[in-house]
Amino acid sequence: PTQCDNWVRTSNGGHFASPNYPNMYPPNQECIYILEAAPRQRIELTFDEPYYIEPSFECRFDHLEVRDGPFGFSPLINRYCGLKSPALIRSTGRFMWIKFTSDEELEGKGFQAKYSFIPDPDFTYLGGILNPIPDCQFELSGADGIVRSSQVEQEGKTKPGQAVDCIWTIKATPNAKIYLRFLDYQMEHSNECKRNFVAVYDGSSSIENLKAKFCSTVANDVMLQTGTGVVRMWADEGSRLSRFRMLFTSFVDPPCSGNTYFCHSNMCINNSLVCNGIQNCAYPWDENHCREKKNTGLFEQITKTHGTIIGITSGIVLVLLIISILVQVKQPRKKVMACKTAFNKTGFQEVFDPPHYELFSLRDKEISADLADLSEELENYQKMRRPSTASRCIHDHHCGSQASNIKQSRTNLSSMELPFRNDFAQPQPMK
Repeated sequence: PTQCDNWVRTSNGGHFASPNYPNMYPPNQECIYILEAAPRQRIELTFDEPYYIEPSFECRFDHLEVRDGPFGFSPLINRYCGLKSPALIRSTGRFMWIKFTSDEELEGKGFQAKYSFIPDPDFTYLGGILNPIPDCQFELSGADGIVRSSQVEQEGKTKPGQAVDCIWTIKATPNAKIYLRFLDYQMEHSNECKRNFVAVYDGSSSIENLKAKFCSTVANDVMLQTGTGVVRMWADEGSRLSRFRMLFTSFVDPPCSGNTYFCHSNMCINNSLVCNGIQNCAYPWDENHCREKKNTGLFEQITKTHGTIIGITSGIVLVLLIISILVQVKQPRKKVMACKTAFNKTGFQEVFDPPHYELFSLRDKEISADLADLSEELENYQKMRRPSTASRCIHDHHCGSQASNIKQSRTNLSSMELPFRNDFAQPQPMK
């Protein structure tokens, strides 16, 4: 806010004050000051009189918050309020983060602070050259992008064996919010948040804006409510294998306008993110049914570049395959035709396809046997007719009356002169 623009900077330090100082500061104010010294220097902060900030228990209402570092999550030095100005405050590094906050009632005169830079006693000159300390900070913006821990090593922000304490500031497109989705996440020492973690802040790096903090084996997606996101990674000297990779997407709330796509999850993304091969929505609606819009793959690129060679080769292979199939199909047919010329169809039919061969049951077989016996008896009877009368008497004497009856019946059969033909010969054995 414009009321906080009362900050004067010089090469050796500067000074700043609460809004309207030395008059009463207005209600509902929030002013943030980030002091930065040169490498290998520290900061000393002092307060002038008069000094008055609404007193309260643990300074929960109006207060002045000072942190030892450049971020709102840096180590807290103290919170100050009341009638007495704070004592001299020194930083342990080259940054100091200060925030003044007032609520809606009971205002005071506020404060005025001065700061100066002093040499850092923990560092000495090496050959008259002062090596600068790299700041591990990154900034990203746009419709989407990738936040990755590998950027720290690639840009040489930290040396091997040193702890990692880096921050990524993300700026969404105008009037948009930020959706964060983890693509890769691994903490070397799981569930040890003091050794390694990934923290996400919504709006600023202030500790009260902490949205989520991950140090276990799983990291969930985060939906921010503002257009500014801050991601911090901390890993001590023994946790350098900890890593993460995160996708950020700018989105607006429905209803979606003409240049946005509705994600079916209370978010609208830019149309340029649809069918780009990356899931920007919370659910993969933006990548469904995108086969015709996806970028050509390696195979398609090779096909376009060497289409003639691949086409000719495929045609030759196809022709050879067809010739091989035709040869295999026609060769067996020639052998069959050669065998047909020497084949005796009549003999083959007589053996395997008899013209009068019929099926019969066991009962039919028994009847055929009885008819064969009857035929034999009729032949014997014809022979018996030729002997003399005496032989007939002898035959009658031995056969008895029953034989006479049989003879009479057979005589009657003879007198009837029935035509008879022996058709009951046993069938020839099948070959």
